[in-house]
Amino acid sequence: MTTPFFAGQHYPVIVVGGGQAGLSASYWLCRHDIDHLVLEKHQAFHAWKNERWDSFSLVTPNWQCRLPGHPYDGDDPDGFMVKDQIVAWMERFRAAFSPPLREGVTVQEVTPRSGGGYRVRTDRGALSADRVIMAVSVYHQPKVPPCADALPDHLTQLDASAYRNPDALPEGPVLVVGTGQSGCQIAEDLHLAGREVHLAVGPAPRVSRFYRGRDVVAWLDDMGHYRIPVREHLSEDQVKAKANHYVTGRDGGRDIDLRRFALEGMRLYGRLEDLEGGRILFGHDLRENLDNADATNARIKASIDEHIARHNIDAPAEAPYRPVWKPAPDHPTRLDLDATGITTVIWCIGYAPDFSWIKVPAAFDDSGYPKHERGVTASPGLYFLGLPWQHTWGSGRIYAIAEDAEYVVDHLADELCASGPGWARSHNTTQNCRP
Repeated sequence: MTTPFFAGQHYPVIVVGGGQAGLSASYWLCRHDIDHLVLEKHQAFHAWKNERWDSFSLVTPNWQCRLPGHPYDGDDPDGFMVKDQIVAWMERFRAAFSPPLREGVTVQEVTPRSGGGYRVRTDRGALSADRVIMAVSVYHQPKVPPCADALPDHLTQLDASAYRNPDALPEGPVLVVGTGQSGCQIAEDLHLAGREVHLAVGPAPRVSRFYRGRDVVAWLDDMGHYRIPVREHLSEDQVKAKANHYVTGRDGGRDIDLRRFALEGMRLYGRLEDLEGGRILFGHDLRENLDNADATNARIKASIDEHIARHNIDAPAEAPYRPVWKPAPDHPTRLDLDATGITTVIWCIGYAPDFSWIKVPAAFDDSGYPKHERGVTASPGLYFLGLPWQHTWGSGRIYAIAEDAEYVVDHLADELCASGPGWARSHNTTQNCRP
């Protein structure tokens, strides 16, 4: 039985989540000399350490990695860190200021207190706080379609967070469902290992790795795309459904062209729709999904062309992309599991948020998604950090987390100052962070 070690302690601020967002908040709280505690269910940077496959690499160049006071510190700014390098870089950030972090503590419920602030119930006892920062992302529950329950018991099923490498799977063909960043990169990982891969292609967009002599990310950064506020891009509903463009940083970075994979033997299908008598049924949208992904890529390239022309930049010309493969009109829309011998299904169709343990209705919209303005909710003293599109396109990347965290903590500090003296270092505990 877990021994409680919290006995009603009160803090000016509690941060829930010990990933890059939560520890970025802690960094700025230390800078403001605000007493606080960071609670982490597992260990710091758990998802990076335990929920990424072995060949995982960033899809954005290393120079975009910026945590508060801790930019990328390696010798390959235009490269793409792999998993162990990412974790080591983040651990150096943690070591630089030693945040007041308690690992292995599960927050079970957060509720408002009648006199203001919040009660934070954990599996190690209850605490309270004047302010709470939720830094727990939105990737909580893997999305799996209802038909998954009807798949044969002998099939191995897992989601992207549980995939490690091709050798860890049973022998035989693999069905990957979903073509966001994870689905495409996992399909590539299996394909490069010589596995027979069947891929259900969804509507996710794609982008080229390089264009006209530079990484596309570098062009878009110059053009200010990662700093444009979300409200100038998307509506609230679009924010929740927005898929990331697929590309890879593997082996120095390259395009992910599903059409080329098809030429090399990967079996492509439309979006998975249902299961019928041992056969998986796919939509008739494969051609449309491939064409739309290419069209998005073409629009991004056209915007770069306009930027180059407007600023009279000397950049090499590049021929337009030409599709190397197209599905035939009678392309298969059914997959017989027994006939193909598929042994594994990997679900890569995203994750759903679960904030049901946060009993603060004012902080959420009707769908249960955080309702906020740059992380500040309508419930006084409750904040969110690390959400996709929290403020800009860069918010969903390590690129903008320092700025987002600084904004939230500045807002929080202003509120605490307005509440009167006595909030800083008000709790007589060891606050050992070193800003």
